[in-house]
Amino acid sequence: MGEKRQAAGGPRLRTIMVLLALVMVSINLRPAITTIAGVMSQLEGAFRLDPHWLPLLGTLPVLAFGVSGPIGPRLARRLGTGRTVAVALLVLAAALIVRVAVPALLLPGTFLAGMAIMTASVLVPQIVKANRGTGWWTGLCTMGFGLGAALGAGLVQPLEHALGGSLAWALAVWAVPALLGAVLIQRSGGSPTSASTTAGKSTSAAGAVTSLTRDAPSSAVAPELVIPHPVTPHPVTQEPGLPLRKQRTAWAVTAFFGLQAMLYFAITSWLAVFLGSKGLSSADAAALLAWFSLAGLPASLLAPVLAGRPAVLRILAPGLGLSVALALLGVMAAPAELQFLMVGVLGVVQSAGFGLAMALVVIRSASPQAAGKLSAMSQGLGFALASLGPLVAGLLHTWTGGWEVTFWALAAEAVVLAGAGFFAIRGPVVGVEPVPLSAEPGTKPSLVR
Repeated sequence: MGEKRQAAGGPRLRTIMVLLALVMVSINLRPAITTIAGVMSQLEGAFRLDPHWLPLLGTLPVLAFGVSGPIGPRLARRLGTGRTVAVALLVLAAALIVRVAVPALLLPGTFLAGMAIMTASVLVPQIVKANRGTGWWTGLCTMGFGLGAALGAGLVQPLEHALGGSLAWALAVWAVPALLGAVLIQRSGGSPTSASTTAGKSTSAAGAVTSLTRDAPSSAVAPELVIPHPVTPHPVTQEPGLPLRKQRTAWAVTAFFGLQAMLYFAITSWLAVFLGSKGLSSADAAALLAWFSLAGLPASLLAPVLAGRPAVLRILAPGLGLSVALALLGVMAAPAELQFLMVGVLGVVQSAGFGLAMALVVIRSASPQAAGKLSAMSQGLGFALASLGPLVAGLLHTWTGGWEVTFWALAAEAVVLAGAGFFAIRGPVVGVEPVPLSAEPGTKPSLVR
């Protein structure tokens, strides 16, 4: 009896460690960006940075996201998924230190930090998929992204005061949690559940495991069992053997991810400026920008959980796009006294969109390998598209001299986001290997507990 308890406790403990490590990794994937955004006005004096480079500094991480999407899956095939994430966090920690220790490397260091963030980010859904993670897993990870963004923006100035007024130390100190995340993900990835834990399973189930995990990169906990399960009103089948660029579901998920990211970066870049035009002080506008992130934390957790229910997903995917459109128009039309409410609503629906985008990568892929490739495609191309958001929004404001055209354009984009959500949840799931022979018609292979 004691041996059975110990055998059961081992995988359970490793699963808990993997989840904690993933949350810690997620928290580390935004402070490198939001800390800089929070002290943008101080960088010219602290690092002797030409003010003409400030807009580029804000764009560099997003550009790095767009060009470095394929790096994570390629390294994972060589090093294993968990180890690749650990290496990416070590590079992130080095970039955070180097970019402030050597002022001339502020721009290259920020770009390198963005590449490291993207390398780790695209592998998070793959690890969730490999561990048969539920919507709560994806929700906790997406909430970690939001929490990291809020902590980075909110703590950089208090840290500067606590560290004797040194802005460089206040920015470099974020290398510490990056190192901690690297240690946690490496330790949790070092003891995968062995194949022996599946002893006693049926022969057909073992065949399904072999088919779905052939040549798979190592992950924190190997999948134990792959079984077919019924799907909801829209039969979903894998598209085996086709490259992702020829799979329509992959493009729909990529469009959803890119459009919601484009909206996010446009909103965060210009919301405070817009609120200033409404008569709010700079301090109040900054506080509402922070409220935009904080209000969305619960939504980023719950959206992936709700997406696990097919009946809810059919409404949630297109409905979030329409909700963002209405919230944007509400912020545009509301007087200053109601902006706290309207910005909070916008934060909720926008963060829910990000949570759903991450969940779709897991839900609409057939295996950990497919999740990793779909994650690289959706985030790589998605963030490349997202880099246009702040630029286009700013140009529209400059050309028109007001904000109405900008907000209407963003609302129209949110309607397109709803269309992308509609198509992302219909059609075949994304696959990169043949469907197991044991799968019955009308079912799809999936990783389950």
